[in-house]
Amino acid sequence: KQLETFAAGPYRLYDLRMPLEEYLNPESCPAERPRLEDMHASTASLHEGIDKAIRSEGIPYLHPEGKTLQLDLLGSPNMVAWQEGKIAAMFEDECWSELPQVYARYGTETTARLLGEVRKLENARSAVLTDCGMQACALLFDVLVESGSHAIIMRQSYNKTRVYLQKLCERVGAEFTLMDDGDYESLEAAISENTCLVFAETYTNPLMRALDPVRMGNLVSEKRKAGCSRLRLVVDNTIAAPWGPAKPLLNTEGVDFVVASGTKALGGQDRDLWGYVASNNIEALNQVMDLQAMRGGTLDWRRAEALLEKLPEAGAAYENRCAGATRVAEMLAAHPRVSEVFHPSLKNHVDSEVISSHYKLPGSLLSFRIDGADEEQTKHFCDVLASCVILRYALSFDGIATKLNHHATVSEYFTPPEELSRLGIDRLVRIGVGLEDADDLIACLNWALWHHEKVSEEELEDWRESRSSDLGIYPGAKDD
Repeated sequence: KQLETFAAGPYRLYDLRMPLEEYLNPESCPAERPRLEDMHASTASLHEGIDKAIRSEGIPYLHPEGKTLQLDLLGSPNMVAWQEGKIAAMFEDECWSELPQVYARYGTETTARLLGEVRKLENARSAVLTDCGMQACALLFDVLVESGSHAIIMRQSYNKTRVYLQKLCERVGAEFTLMDDGDYESLEAAISENTCLVFAETYTNPLMRALDPVRMGNLVSEKRKAGCSRLRLVVDNTIAAPWGPAKPLLNTEGVDFVVASGTKALGGQDRDLWGYVASNNIEALNQVMDLQAMRGGTLDWRRAEALLEKLPEAGAAYENRCAGATRVAEMLAAHPRVSEVFHPSLKNHVDSEVISSHYKLPGSLLSFRIDGADEEQTKHFCDVLASCVILRYALSFDGIATKLNHHATVSEYFTPPEELSRLGIDRLVRIGVGLEDADDLIACLNWALWHHEKVSEEELEDWRESRSSDLGIYPGAKDD
């Protein structure tokens, strides 16, 4: 009663909690970070569950029930330490496979049921399941590329796919050409009689360019009729997923193979690493199977069972993530502190006509630039945003939790800054939207956009140390 009397008097206690709505206006934002306990119940429950699992396991997985394919890195320093450890191991003639986990691809008998589901999703005569998406690409490339042949890949394709194909061509004595996405006239001119492969992605990472599958398929088809009999078109459909294109890609004339990392949207849980090659070309798939049988890369049945259990939910979850990403992209595009946003849902997208004609869903991945921020400031922003907790600094996308990272630190760490600028992939914040309420993500983004410059590196270091101590992870990270 005394407390109630005091609170009602001239010295009444003020509630310091900020309503979430105050964080949703892009024209201003409170100075305090949005608090998890003030967010929607679904978001708070998800992230409280994740934190509880982390405390129990002692490892920062991104799922309330335990193990996932990547870890919550709490910002760029732990990622930088891993990258430096990788190059140090190579210089010291050691294997970098022994580095700590950041993502599980650095690790297989298919089941008839899962194979059948992939065939239905891709409308394919058959498919080969692999232990990861890169394995699917590597096996197919090794089958298609021979000495004296010529391979073409789009410039914005995933960098590890691009590097593997280039090194394969060098090793077997084949020509290699890198083409700009969307430049179909130059692509047509580059295809010659010995061209065996054109590789493209439906949506690209990180700039989210969109492939015109009909135009590309017709181009390849006409070239085959004109004498390029070895030519095959391979499309990576990881980001758009089977539900993104307006119709199955293999229903499009000229499209020969669809490859994908099923780890992302088809898995949807960040827990099972896998991939596949789907096609109507049975002869080539048999060659892929022969090669896989000799060197490995198969999908183990335990993962197949787990994937089949969750697959019925995957399509709806993907649609929810796409809707969330669309909301986030719209907010960022209207924000006064953001200069550029890259997401297929935006009306000013460079490929908007292609997207409206050939795609139903825009994907959950987006990237953006902060107005006036250089690379170091962009990295700092990502670290500040990670301190809001519900956007976890981690690799990959299409899981249950939203992930963010600084593109140059995670995917292009060894690429010179001038090359990043030349390719147009510099100063990028990359976000893979999860299943949280979009307002909660927007609140954190808006707070970080307005206040990241006021947060010092020392404050972030203290936060990481405190957060690590609270969760029981990364001991001694500050001293390192």
